[in-house]
Amino acid sequence: MTSATLMERCPWSEGFDLYREYHDKEWGAPLYDDRALFELLILEGAQAGLSWSTVLKKREHYRQVFDDFEPALVADYGDQKVAELMADPGIIRNRAKVAAAIQNARACLALQSAGQTFSAFLWGFVGNSPVQNRWKSLSEVPAKTSQSDAMSKALVRAGFKFVGSTICYAFMQASGMVNDHLVSCPRHAEVQGLRRP
Repeated sequence: MTSATLMERCPWSEGFDLYREYHDKEWGAPLYDDRALFELLILEGAQAGLSWSTVLKKREHYRQVFDDFEPALVADYGDQKVAELMADPGIIRNRAKVAAAIQNARACLALQSAGQTFSAFLWGFVGNSPVQNRWKSLSEVPAKTSQSDAMSKALVRAGFKFVGSTICYAFMQASGMVNDHLVSCPRHAEVQGLRRP
């Protein structure tokens, strides 16, 4: 048996292989790359009202049709590209969410052109270091925090859409800004030990 087989994972990740793999390799690991953070924020926004498993199953296709989430490319999408996306069953065909992705790419570029990396802007809300929580059960994990409230308000002021506090907190969990693996999960200690490259 492998260590993954024996792992007492966070209960939300059980159910199918793609979810377990995402939990074991990505969720909660600190993420600092501007493009990767932009991708995650767009996908968290796309998830609004749906389950993360729905988005995860469509993620590879999203990357293909959204030019690997390069903000400079997404920011230039016009009516024809929007029409193509809205006709694509491989993504979540919600016009407001597609429009938000384009607007968010433009807002991200505006931050960068003002001399700030997207990563530095976002990580500032946790003091540039992952918050190490020690939850024992899923019922203890909050849906939002004062930091996600602050991030949400700042993103809205910067022109971003689909960035409510609950979305921001899910984003913070996924990007490792907070370590919300349960203490019983081996990944809690693993991600706690990860250092900024």
